[in-house]
Amino acid sequence: MTSVESGSFWQRSKSNLDDGILIKKLLLSHDPDGRRLDSEMLLSAVENIMFYATTSEVSENPKEANLKSHISNIELIGSQEPLVHTIYKIAHEMLCNCPGKGDLHTRAMVLFDLLGNYRWEAKVALALAAFATSYGEFCLIMQLRPRIPLAESVGNFKQLPSNISMLKPQLKALRLLFKTMVDLTKCIIEFEGLAVVPVERDIENLAAMKSVIYVTAYWIIRSTLACSSQITNLRAMKPEQVYSNIIIAAWELLSLDYRLSSIYSRLRQSVDAFRQQTEAKLQQKLVNLLKESHVDNEEVLQMLFSLKDDFPLKDCFAQEKLRVSELKSKVVLLLVSKPDLLPLEQLFFLVHQTYDHPHRKKVEGSYAIIWVPISVSDTWTDAEEKWFNFLSNSIPFYSVRQPWSLNSAVINFMKQEWKYGDEAIMVVLDSEGTITNLNALDMVFIWGSEAYPFSLSRENELWDGQHWTMQLMTNEIHPILTQWVEEGRNICIYGSENLDWIREFSAKIKEIKDAGVQLEMIYVGKNNPDEHVKDILITIIGEIHSNLLSFTKVQLFWLRLESMRRSKSRLGKTASTDHILAEVLALLYNDDDNGWAVIGKGLSTDLVRVQGGEIIQCLNLFGQWGENVAQLEFVGALRTVLEPPLLDGPCNHTEVVTYSQGFIEGSIVCQKCKRLMKKFTIYQ
Repeated sequence: MTSVESGSFWQRSKSNLDDGILIKKLLLSHDPDGRRLDSEMLLSAVENIMFYATTSEVSENPKEANLKSHISNIELIGSQEPLVHTIYKIAHEMLCNCPGKGDLHTRAMVLFDLLGNYRWEAKVALALAAFATSYGEFCLIMQLRPRIPLAESVGNFKQLPSNISMLKPQLKALRLLFKTMVDLTKCIIEFEGLAVVPVERDIENLAAMKSVIYVTAYWIIRSTLACSSQITNLRAMKPEQVYSNIIIAAWELLSLDYRLSSIYSRLRQSVDAFRQQTEAKLQQKLVNLLKESHVDNEEVLQMLFSLKDDFPLKDCFAQEKLRVSELKSKVVLLLVSKPDLLPLEQLFFLVHQTYDHPHRKKVEGSYAIIWVPISVSDTWTDAEEKWFNFLSNSIPFYSVRQPWSLNSAVINFMKQEWKYGDEAIMVVLDSEGTITNLNALDMVFIWGSEAYPFSLSRENELWDGQHWTMQLMTNEIHPILTQWVEEGRNICIYGSENLDWIREFSAKIKEIKDAGVQLEMIYVGKNNPDEHVKDILITIIGEIHSNLLSFTKVQLFWLRLESMRRSKSRLGKTASTDHILAEVLALLYNDDDNGWAVIGKGLSTDLVRVQGGEIIQCLNLFGQWGENVAQLEFVGALRTVLEPPLLDGPCNHTEVVTYSQGFIEGSIVCQKCKRLMKKFTIYQ
């Protein structure tokens, strides 16, 4: 085999290829015209080819399966020529090792002229793709020759060696060199992505880094030519030359690998330092940016998502790429979470509250949700990518199109400034790019689209006008339950894990209903319902009465209460000063072995919460207080048993109730004497 790099040529390289002169020549060929290529994805496809090309038996290793990238999914933006044609032209140039074509340096400069319109990371990624394609074809023929006659015929026609095992030293050296080239390419891709981040730079340091990148790109492309030449030189090898030529070829590749490894060790350190400096400046810029006032939200969204990609977002419903400008002047809800987003029942409820909520038509087009998935670790796993791909093709939100490409400074900013941990948060960015709420997820679970514009002030406003009612507890969990509340029906919501108590309680309620009292029963189990609650629910449906809520709806009931607790706590409320929070906590942390019940009517604020043993005692005495139902209604009559009058004589207590829906009809019980109050209307 003919030597690709002679010792004398190495000596000439030291004198003739001075880095300064080389850089000038490289820059003369560099004329980018705006073409954009997803170099990272292309490099992943290249690694996939090389993995299988160097594996004698193809295995479906789950980790390696992640490398599978379809070339049709990789776009070459701004070019009239398809990506596959570009790769073919480069591969053709590499394989044309004809007399008169010149040495490797001359041929490398020809390739740089061919790649002149591309950015530096795209140049090297395309060169590696071209080599991998040719090398993959060679390995495919060699692997199939022993088993498939067609491969044997093509191998003979190309005059390739009949036995790939004798090439092991050479191919091993080639694999080592190729891995180093890939590592260097990843450094270049990372640097090019950091270089466009809009932060202040040390100009001299940046210029020095760019010079190193230019020289590195040169040696990568030159090395691909050296590897291609060795594949070409395998043809028509004379038997007596086989051993010596393979040893020489392996030594030449190892020499190149030594040189590139030396470049990599220095470049890796420089890129790491450059990344740390850039990310620190970017994080501080984000902090400052979100403190400033803006005309709209576009600049903030650009800094968060468009540092590497002009189309960083994805419309999950329409499956279209989006610019951040599409969200200009809208309220943007940034749903930051792990790649599996939320438990499915919570996700369904979130979709309902934001896209199927009755109030949504009033604010349609005024806000948008962007899902921002963040990996649990620094590197995305196969399982995380699968979850993201599945969910981003299923939900009606927008999402970050390639969340693994988010700048780590942006991720650190979200973790440090927005306090994102493992639990999902929903950060609200108003139409002017100002953060108005660091977590609106709970208010969305409680009020849905009615919470627009989802600011902290809106959350306070909604709570100020809220009362502890059946509607607050159950709204939007089930349409029939919502209808019952609006119709003013008596509703009993109860929970327990004691099946005997449930049977006894249900029997007593049935007796009361048989006596003519209208009352709807809803079983909700307990906080954090488990399989035991699911089994009880099945028993209730089968032998006691049909329950309106499924197990999933039961989970949503408790999610709603938990959202209320978090929302109130975040606003600084306590159970001692806030009636709603006190009632919510009493249900969430109820540890009665028997159970509990909350009974109310429609939109009324007159609700009764009773522990399991006490409610059974009251129902046993229904014959004594049941006659009061006609006058006081069921809840009022029940209250007279639970809370007997505190005064023997007349009570002069008065209470002014603001006019609102829910106080138009029905009776009010005095909180002091526990008797029915007379109603008078006052006009202002």
